[in-house]
Amino acid sequence: MSSYAQHIKTVTERFDQALADTGYESTLIYAGQPRVAFLDDNPGTFKVNPLFKYWIPVLESPKSAIFYRKGSGKPTVYLFQARDFWHSQAQISEEDWQQHVELKIIDDLSQLTDDLGDALAASAFLGEDFAQPVADWNVKARNPQALIDHLHFHRAVKTDWEVENLRQANLLAAKGHLAAKEAFLGGKSELEIHSDYLAAMNFRESQVPYNSIVALNDHSAILHYDVYDVTPPKQRLSFLIDAGSLYKGYCADITRSYASEAGFYADLVNAMDTAQQELLSEIKPGINYYDLHVSMHLKVAAILEQFDFINISAQEAYDKGITSAFMPHGLGHFIGLQVHDVGGFLQDDKGNSYERSERHPFLRLLRDIEVGQVFTIEPGLYVVDQLLEEFADSKDINWTMVDKLRPYGGVRIEDSIVVGANGDNENLTRNAFKALGGE
Repeated sequence: MSSYAQHIKTVTERFDQALADTGYESTLIYAGQPRVAFLDDNPGTFKVNPLFKYWIPVLESPKSAIFYRKGSGKPTVYLFQARDFWHSQAQISEEDWQQHVELKIIDDLSQLTDDLGDALAASAFLGEDFAQPVADWNVKARNPQALIDHLHFHRAVKTDWEVENLRQANLLAAKGHLAAKEAFLGGKSELEIHSDYLAAMNFRESQVPYNSIVALNDHSAILHYDVYDVTPPKQRLSFLIDAGSLYKGYCADITRSYASEAGFYADLVNAMDTAQQELLSEIKPGINYYDLHVSMHLKVAAILEQFDFINISAQEAYDKGITSAFMPHGLGHFIGLQVHDVGGFLQDDKGNSYERSERHPFLRLLRDIEVGQVFTIEPGLYVVDQLLEEFADSKDINWTMVDKLRPYGGVRIEDSIVVGANGDNENLTRNAFKALGGE
C-alpha cells in the first residue's frame, strides 16, 4: 500500500469517527474561492481550505469540493474546471490520489448540487461560504465547531505521507535559505535577498505559505518584519530570515540568523544555536510543550547572563519576567497543512481546551507531546524597546549591553521536529540542510 493510500485510509477513519461522534451523516468540504478586493474586480491570492488539501494535494482549483459519506470509505471529488477563455485552468497532473477517489469534473456548481440531491441537506459544510451560490446551499450545518474540533485534534498526529511532504517542503526551503545567505554575504538588499530566495525554489511570491521575514540589522527585532528595503544598508551587521515553502500543501517554516563577521553577534548566534539543540534533546512523548517553553526561557536567561545583559542570575531574570521582554513569542507551534497548524489548545476531540497561559500568552501549543506530532522549536532574543519600557528604571538590566545589541536587532533559530518514540526525533530542517551540503 502506498503512503498516500495509507494516508487517505487514516483520513477516512478520522472523518468516520468525527461524523459519528458529532451526529452527521456526511460532509461537504469546499475548497473555497478568491475574494475580490473592495470596490474592485481583481481577486486576491487564492488559499485553499486546509481540510480540502488534507484529502487531496490540489491547491489551485477554487470552487472544487469533496463529498464524503460516513462509512463509505471513498470520497467524491468535484473538481471545478470553468469554461473560461479569460484565464488558464489549473493543471492537475496524474497522481496516486486519483486512484482513491471518485473524480467528477464540473464547470458549474449546479452540477454538484444536482448530483448530490437530498444528500446535501444532510451534510455538514466545511469551508468559506461568503459567495453565491454557496451561501444559499441547503445544508444541515455550516462549520460546526464540534466536528472541526474533532478533526483538528487528530490532525496533530501526522501520517507517513504527510511527513514525506514535510521533508520535501523543508528541502525546498533550505535551498532558498542557502541562496539567501549567499545574497546577504554578497551585500544585497532585503528585496534582492528575497528574490534570490524565491528563485532558488523556482517559486512565485504567492506560492510561499507566509510572508517571508527578510531582516537586515535592527529590522531583526521586528518579529513579523516583511517590508523589504530596496537598497542595502550602509553597514551590514546581521541577517535574520524566517521563510518557508510548500510541497503538496504542506509547509516548511525555517528561521536562521547570520553575522556579517566574527565577534559579538556571531557568538550570540552560536549560543542560541547551542540552546536550541539542547531543547531538541528534551523532546519526548508525555512531556507537556509548556514545560519545553519554560525550559527555553531559562536557557535564554542563561544567555542573557552569559553575555552580561543582566546584572542578576538567570533564574531571577525569569522569575521577574525580564526574559519575556527579550523573548516575547512562544517556543513554537504545530506545523503541517498550515504554518501555524491547528489544535494546539485542544485537550481532546470533544473540544475541551487548555486556557491560554497568562504568563506566556503568545504560546500557541499547550498539549502533551505525542509520537507523530510535528512542531517547531524557535527560541529567540531581541531588543524590543516597547517591551523593555516596563523595565526602564531597572538596575537588573545592563543597558550598555542592550545598546550594543540594538543595531543587530535580534537572533532566532527555528527547526521543525517530528516526534519519535523515546526521544528518537527527526529534525526535518537540519536534515534538509545536511542533504544540500549546508550548515
